[in-house]
Amino acid sequence: MADPRNVLVTGGNRGIGLAIARAFAEAGDNVVITNRSGDAPEGLRGVKCEVTDTASVDAAFAEAEELLGGPVEVLVANAGITRDTLLMRMSDEEFDSVIDTNLAGAFRCARRASKGMIRLRKGRIVFISSVVGLYGSPGQTNYAASKAGLVGLARSISRELGGRGITANVVAPGFIETDMTAELPEDRKKAYLATIPAGRFATPAEVAAAVRFVSSDDAAYITGAVIPVDGGLGMGH
Repeated sequence: MADPRNVLVTGGNRGIGLAIARAFAEAGDNVVITNRSGDAPEGLRGVKCEVTDTASVDAAFAEAEELLGGPVEVLVANAGITRDTLLMRMSDEEFDSVIDTNLAGAFRCARRASKGMIRLRKGRIVFISSVVGLYGSPGQTNYAASKAGLVGLARSISRELGGRGITANVVAPGFIETDMTAELPEDRKKAYLATIPAGRFATPAEVAAAVRFVSSDDAAYITGAVIPVDGGLGMGH
């Protein structure tokens, strides 16, 4: 069993983020999650963080490092929002808010995490993107742009920090069984399933398993990669 590591998962209070946080905790790691309220689901510790605000990110990391007893060794940048609407109807605010949370928010967290990782000469940064980031989706120009941007972010970080034992990778989930997909109308669900070679949606635990792998010692030579967990939906992108 490897030594427990200090893990911070942003937006770790529900859905995929919660599954990721629980997977690390069950493996024996020290886990803190962030969300906007600072409340944590049962069995986890939480700190309040607004990823669009640098001061809030700095404060959240300081608080998390105190709870963890040291620097963050694994950052999972998962916090994200959607503001879906068609291109010609999309306001500047709808575009900016999604980019600011999903892309700039991930940048702010990675920038802050890198300080401790550089001192440790090791670290894992994992950005949670989406099949939509590379495949595209009508009504989601803002969301797709934000999720595609994470690829360039991870690859640039890989080139900057790769020599210091720090990796930066992207996990790109497809359709996942969450509260959101559960509410889809049956015919829409059937149409989506028809496009997925695996013929089913993923479980949040399957995404968490990929995140845990790229965060592991076994994945020390994997950096700047995009790892799809999408049942083949985005093949080749």
